[in-house]
Amino acid sequence: MVSGLETHPCSLGGVVESAVRLRSAVTLLGRFPALAGVDLDISPGEIVLLKGPNGAGKTTLLRLCAGLGSLASGKGWVLGHDLDEQRRMVRRRVALLGHGTGLYDDLTVAENVAFWARAAGVCDADADDAMERLSLAGRLADTRVGRLSAGQRRRASIASLVVRRPELWLLDEPHAGLDQRSRDTVDALVRAAAGAGATVVLATHELERIKVLEPRVVSVVGGMVRADGGSADSASDAAADGDAAADGDAAPDGDAAADGDAAADGDAAADGDLRVS
Repeated sequence: MVSGLETHPCSLGGVVESAVRLRSAVTLLGRFPALAGVDLDISPGEIVLLKGPNGAGKTTLLRLCAGLGSLASGKGWVLGHDLDEQRRMVRRRVALLGHGTGLYDDLTVAENVAFWARAAGVCDADADDAMERLSLAGRLADTRVGRLSAGQRRRASIASLVVRRPELWLLDEPHAGLDQRSRDTVDALVRAAAGAGATVVLATHELERIKVLEPRVVSVVGGMVRADGGSADSASDAAADGDAAADGDAAPDGDAAADGDAAADGDAAADGDLRVS
């Protein structure tokens, strides 16, 4: 069942790998270095918070780890797969919850979740369980996604992510548009996923909210990792310092985008490698 959130071991050739390993990673948006030499190691089972101002590169970093961005220079590996040569393999093992929904508006909630479940080789019972966990069972399950409210669409996106049992969860403002009950559910799902061996990397400005997850904090400013290893408490205390102001070197990369009202951005089912976008 989805409630157990079973994951495959994060290994390659029987050797446990870093969930994420980046070395001097540079990613360009046009000619601008959205990531300007990132060095980062994330171990399997960790919960990691990416903290930083709008435009710092957090969304770009999540997309890179999802196999959706390319490296201009440097090296990177996700779940043991090379980000230069094996991004398709990466996309099959991770899931990204972004600012869009990654859902098909003309399908019902149940049809969307079942689609992602089948793509991941998961049984129908797990799809039902995922919808139940996100309070989408009953009438809402048979409602077309295009007719849902922003919060309901967000919950459907999360259910579609959960049912896939990804080994790496990449969450961009995961609480956006959700009521208190749904936010608590997201926190419980994140803790359960990490407890089952999955890795969770999230970006959020709701630093007080995220303290309950006790994440490792990585500060991203100007496309670079400026600090690594703090607590959510220290991150919250620092929210009003210089990091809270947009860095002069940073360009907008989508961190300030809409919080769930946005529709699917077209990458959701690109070339058959599925994600929640």
